[in-house]
Amino acid sequence: MQTIPHKTKQFFFVLIKISIVIVAFYFIYNKLINNKELNFSDLINLLIKNDVFSLKNSLIILLLTSFNWILEILKWQNLVKPWHALGFKDAMKQSLSALTISIITPNRIGEYGAKVLYYNKESRKRILLLNFLGNMSQMLITTVFGSIGLVMFSIHYAIKINFYKPALFLIIGLLLIVLTRLFLKKNKLKLKGFSIEKLKQFLLNYPKKNFLLVIWFSLVRYTLFTFQFYFLLHILDVKLSYFTAIIPISSMYLIASIIPTINIFDLVIKGSVGVYLFKFLGVNPVFILVVTTTMWLLNFALPSVIGSYFVLNFNSEKNKIDI
Repeated sequence: MQTIPHKTKQFFFVLIKISIVIVAFYFIYNKLINNKELNFSDLINLLIKNDVFSLKNSLIILLLTSFNWILEILKWQNLVKPWHALGFKDAMKQSLSALTISIITPNRIGEYGAKVLYYNKESRKRILLLNFLGNMSQMLITTVFGSIGLVMFSIHYAIKINFYKPALFLIIGLLLIVLTRLFLKKNKLKLKGFSIEKLKQFLLNYPKKNFLLVIWFSLVRYTLFTFQFYFLLHILDVKLSYFTAIIPISSMYLIASIIPTINIFDLVIKGSVGVYLFKFLGVNPVFILVVTTTMWLLNFALPSVIGSYFVLNFNSEKNKIDI
């Protein structure tokens, strides 16, 4: 079989990298300019009117955004630590480039594929598992606090929630888990090259100290971006106490996180859910759309733009890490 010349491979690889960055930039631009819920010029005018860009406010917002991503980078660095002393700079490259690629893939699938490219072939299964562990730790925190927030929200605002369907889905889900466990005991099933038994052993044998630190990073990160949401509401002169606001905020993040979507549409999901929840508190829907859009710009679009630099400078044949 005829092999593809090395220079041709390099050309196609560069073309793929450029294409990913162009598509990512297009998605961000399109979401800002063609946002049906909130015109981009109206967003900027409202932010200027409410003095969001003052030196004090800008510093606080940027610090919260920076710490948010520093924690995510430290979390990834700590996840890999039991096998490799990953430097902060390398952890940053991997985290931000993964975010850029995940912008055009559903449910952050691209993030998994991006991170494994930095490692040798023999290490890639482990990297997939570590990335899964990191995402699940963040989801765990979101679920715990979001569930508390949702229950408190339904009690405080007397929302009639039909628990019949969720209970039915829960029962069906538990039955499926039990049946799956029984099936796996009798059949040594492999899922895309992963032995279920090996997956179980990996999770059980992962150092508890590192896992607790990952949970801690996820918790602090959750606290930061929920506070950032509240701080932006405060700047827009929305008169709510932190405790009152955190109930719909945590509920919004939970609901948005369980809806399957492409990352670029995360803004639409959070905006729609936020508008629905905050209407019970009498908050102007425009303010919620302004906050969700600003949060998306700071915590998703901006680091994606930075990550595009690392995507363009990625070299598939250099500095492969073996863990």
